[in-house]
Amino acid sequence: MRADAHPAPADEAPTQQDAIYARLRQWVTVGRFLPGERLKIRTVAQQLGVGEMPVRAALQRLAAEGALVNVPHAGVIVPRLSVAEFDDLLQMRLLLEGEAAERGALRIDRAGRAALAALGRRMADTLGRADGAGYLAANEDFHVLLYRAAGSPLLFGLIDTLWLKAGPVSNQLFELPEAAGALNAGHDAALAALAANDPAGVRLAVEQDIFTAGQLIRQRLRSRDR
Repeated sequence: MRADAHPAPADEAPTQQDAIYARLRQWVTVGRFLPGERLKIRTVAQQLGVGEMPVRAALQRLAAEGALVNVPHAGVIVPRLSVAEFDDLLQMRLLLEGEAAERGALRIDRAGRAALAALGRRMADTLGRADGAGYLAANEDFHVLLYRAAGSPLLFGLIDTLWLKAGPVSNQLFELPEAAGALNAGHDAALAALAANDPAGVRLAVEQDIFTAGQLIRQRLRSRDR
């Protein structure tokens, strides 16, 4: 069960620690931290403009979830995925996110469709400006909106857990020059299928989007391990 599955008691919610945890969790998910990076409590606290104690607690909470790793005499480290671990993660993402995409396409309303189209344009703009961080943030918003429309908190929670593990390696997409020309094709295809009222087509497009990005990351991981 996720560490944040139980709501905080009424006299503790919302707390600064909860807010810091949520912010750091989102940073991990969108790849702000790189695999192998050591997260120094003082540096992270300065980035957030807060004290060190709630940052320490939030990092330990993320370590308990498996998003970070406690290393003796080194502190908290962003884990590195092996190729085999990444392949397993990719297969689970394809299974769960394909299902969420098809369900979401069946239920999403007109406003949601318009928001997805706007995010598609935003992703294209960030890629054109070589803004990797902006692309990853817009990409997350796109998939969150579509998957939440599926109406299954359980399914979304499982996907969210996988994103937490995939986030750090996602940043490595932009170390490959060919990535920019390939990353938005799946979103364009998903939007076209959605406009055609083709939920199965949306599923295939999202699976293709995940697979394409996955192969680029896998290429980067293999070159790292040589």
